[in-house]
Amino acid sequence: MNNHGSSKPSSMKLKHTINPILLYFIQFIISLYTVLTYIPYYFLSESRQEKSNRTKAKPVNSTPDSAYRSVNSLDGLASVLYPGCDTLDKVFMHAKNKFKDKRLLGTREILNEEDEVQPNGKVFKKVILGSYNWLSYEDVFVRAFNFGNGLQILGQKPKTNIAIFCETRAEWMVAAQACFMYNFQLVTLYATLGGPAIVHGLNETEVTNIITSKELLQTKLKDIVSLVPRLRHIITVDGKPTTWSEFPKGVIVHTMAAVQALGAKASVENKPLSKPAPSDIAVIMYTSGSTGIPKGVMISHSNIIAGITGMAERIPELGEKDVYIGYLPLAHVLELSAELVCLSHGCRIGYSSPQTLADQSSKIKKGSKGDTSMLKPTLMAAVPEIMDRIYKNVMNKVNEMSSFQRNLFILAYNYKMEQISKGHSTPLCDSFIFRKVRGLLGGNIRLLLCGGAPLSATTQRFMNICFCCPVGQGYGLTESCGAGTITEVWDYNTGRVGAPLVCCEIKLKNWEEGGYFNTDKPHPRGEILIGGQNVTMGYYKNEAKTKADFFEDENGQRWLCTGDIGEFDPDGCLKIIDRKKDLVKLQAGEYVSLGKVEAALKNLPLIDNICAYANSYHSYVIGFVVPNQKELTELARKKGLTGTWEELCNSSEMENEVLKVLSEAAISASLEKFEIPVKIRLSPEPWTPETGLVTDAFKLKRKELKTHYQADIERMYGRK
Repeated sequence: MNNHGSSKPSSMKLKHTINPILLYFIQFIISLYTVLTYIPYYFLSESRQEKSNRTKAKPVNSTPDSAYRSVNSLDGLASVLYPGCDTLDKVFMHAKNKFKDKRLLGTREILNEEDEVQPNGKVFKKVILGSYNWLSYEDVFVRAFNFGNGLQILGQKPKTNIAIFCETRAEWMVAAQACFMYNFQLVTLYATLGGPAIVHGLNETEVTNIITSKELLQTKLKDIVSLVPRLRHIITVDGKPTTWSEFPKGVIVHTMAAVQALGAKASVENKPLSKPAPSDIAVIMYTSGSTGIPKGVMISHSNIIAGITGMAERIPELGEKDVYIGYLPLAHVLELSAELVCLSHGCRIGYSSPQTLADQSSKIKKGSKGDTSMLKPTLMAAVPEIMDRIYKNVMNKVNEMSSFQRNLFILAYNYKMEQISKGHSTPLCDSFIFRKVRGLLGGNIRLLLCGGAPLSATTQRFMNICFCCPVGQGYGLTESCGAGTITEVWDYNTGRVGAPLVCCEIKLKNWEEGGYFNTDKPHPRGEILIGGQNVTMGYYKNEAKTKADFFEDENGQRWLCTGDIGEFDPDGCLKIIDRKKDLVKLQAGEYVSLGKVEAALKNLPLIDNICAYANSYHSYVIGFVVPNQKELTELARKKGLTGTWEELCNSSEMENEVLKVLSEAAISASLEKFEIPVKIRLSPEPWTPETGLVTDAFKLKRKELKTHYQADIERMYGRK
């Protein structure tokens, strides 16, 4: 039931329309070029293929339930980046002393904002942005120290909770460093959470102080402040909000600058009251959660340090030359870990947002530069949703090219795919054919790290080829500090998430109900268990859930039961093949993996998003589909169907036409007959974190989607 297996290059090749005689001549030239460039390459460098074939992880012993460890940590798991730096304030102090005057955090200046009226009458805010302004390591240290001192004066005590509810920006990291320094427990909440979830997080953690932005204060907090009775201080990171009379009595609003000034004025002797210990809570991270209300994961200083130690080891030559672009939510463990890895190694971090990332992004005024063009990052993290979007945008552009340009691109693409699969590079293709595509992300990216959900083999291979860099797939959970596995940079296999990091070990536990056993041949399979210092302390005020998901072994090591099903390849790399919650037993007894169905169909140009659904009272799978507007409109035109966007999505004829396309794709992806959706519902509205139907990492919220489409489920299942 492997839904993310490594795909053969031949199955991912693009189709061209070149005259056979001309094609024969082109292939002859390519073969000649390949032979000539291969000879020096063979003698001068070790093949990527040879590196890729090496064993990357091994079982610790010969029993089927043995844990696998990286070959670099067989004798013991790594837990600290630098000797003696066992808390996050010490890690930052070490970096500050080493990289003192080097640039650390960068923010682009806003030169102008204007409203742009769209053809449909909607008004979009567009921005013109200037250069990046930088804070050095020393600047960040001083601001964090003063801010922590100011919070202390406002009554914040060590080992008590303080919330940050703010978009990803430099001030977020400054505030976090202040909390680590003064041993305040930082409660992180996604900026896109709904009102009830925010209220739940703030009340459960009993915070009296919250750090936020002017915009979130006006749009989200304003309506719920009265429901958080303990709240005393609101600190805005970006200046004074407009006066607002509806504050409940006793709540005071400060600016971050004012709190820093308060801290700076106080006696220099006014040091942090207590330094954190490695076992103290650094962060209580509320997951966006694909089910139910968000849970707060308690993460200690030593948990985070172990996690970032493991991640850093997988990034070769990480250091002062690197520039990282930060735009994913800092309230997500992937982004927070990635930025802490960079901060501890002397890299620069330039801030961005999904709306300003590239020249073509929604908030960038036409003709002005997006953040990647200005920053030219070398490192970038992404979730599959963003990579899938880039893939579809580039492929749409390719389809709009002239026949000659399109065929040239396709030939180069297929040639490079073949070379990559043999472990070779293609400098000429990279320079002449893919330079423009590479420029979409600034042109300097040397490593893309993808996490949060499985990345399709097609998208991963596309990013390898067109952006001329390795795409590291990572696997980890908030409960494991985001750390678990990351693929090696020279491993260009698709559909795998790599070997265990040096900070943790992974074993597979039998799951009888799903038919997965660690004795399975040719590969052991089972529920993934992660063990190591990066495994967190559990859920805040939720002992029952903590006991269900975590345990300690006889050696005192903590383990996390992930609920994901994996299998190990012979070289020690892990594949995610299923998820306990995604497996549904149909009426006739067949098991369907909903994630597998979605992964097989998600990359179709016609599909922007898809959720498969099934239940045990019925014998077939159904689906909810967010179609691509351009592709669906074109399909409707070909079939002679007319109407508004909503009318097309609500049309049963259109549903049937889309279903035909899905069925063809499902068959070519080798889905079983019972796995192919029989009926679908087209959704005119996209699913975004704001709609509450997907998480901030764009994972499907199945429970919410089921509720949202309940009437359609009844229709498609004949109201049984």
